[in-house]
Amino acid sequence: DPVTFWGRAAEDVPWYRTFDRVLNRDNPPFYRWFEGGSVNSCYAALDVHCGNGKKDQVALIYDSPVTDTRKKYTYGELRDLVARCAGGLRDLGVAKGDRVVIYMPMIPEAVIAMLACARIGAVHSVVFGGFAARELATRIEDANPRVIISASCGIEVTRIIPYKPLLDGALELCSHEPSACVIVQRPQCPTKLHPGRDMSWDTIMDADPAACVTLEATDPLYLLYTSGTTGKPKGVLRDNGGHLVALYWSMGNIYGIRPGEVFWAASDIGWVVGHSYIVYAPLFYGCTSILYEGKSVGTPD
Repeated sequence: DPVTFWGRAAEDVPWYRTFDRVLNRDNPPFYRWFEGGSVNSCYAALDVHCGNGKKDQVALIYDSPVTDTRKKYTYGELRDLVARCAGGLRDLGVAKGDRVVIYMPMIPEAVIAMLACARIGAVHSVVFGGFAARELATRIEDANPRVIISASCGIEVTRIIPYKPLLDGALELCSHEPSACVIVQRPQCPTKLHPGRDMSWDTIMDADPAACVTLEATDPLYLLYTSGTTGKPKGVLRDNGGHLVALYWSMGNIYGIRPGEVFWAASDIGWVVGHSYIVYAPLFYGCTSILYEGKSVGTPD
């Protein structure tokens, strides 16, 4: 009885407006969940906790043995950074429904970018940082992003992987040209920016904060591509309402986690496990999530 089951599960998440219908299966296989409801996934991940006394609780731990860095972000700190990033994207013309490709290593700016897109209703598409130019180009060509967010490099154990040449190579293979490429300059490998197209991450972060926009439960949240091992990569589109309800429910009922506990998903945000269980599910549930950059033996403390 999915209607009763998920209808009850949906009572636990913060709706702006309660839905009219749990499940519309009139046109299978194109099912629509929680029609009539309105929500914002960034609000559910950050703002709601800031308003419920968890503003000073740690939301994200960045653990990077490859750079010998460990940093903590409270819910309030993360909310403020995300709001400024959202304002910067808005200043670049990004609006509800626009696509933003995120091609980044496992750094806090990647999480901030994802949630900033969700905040203003843009559809983010995270591309695994291990992909080379041709694989990246395929996804850019399909998604037609208004903006691409990347970094100057990734780090694999002790090896520096320059990302900017891969991004430039991908754009040379594409007919689609984004209006801007935003680059996080990492000290391990600073890169030269392309005049008129590229800008630094610091530039978009110097913006007035943007508020959460009200979205329909059936509005898209993100676009994530299959690996392409069986042909052209297929873009999987997830909406806001069903994604929020399912991930929130899974934290307590599948993983036995309680709000306030620390959760670590040993994955990458470019794959659906990391996308869902490093960023969204732990924050929806009010946990502390670990963003781990490195491939060393052992686990974060």
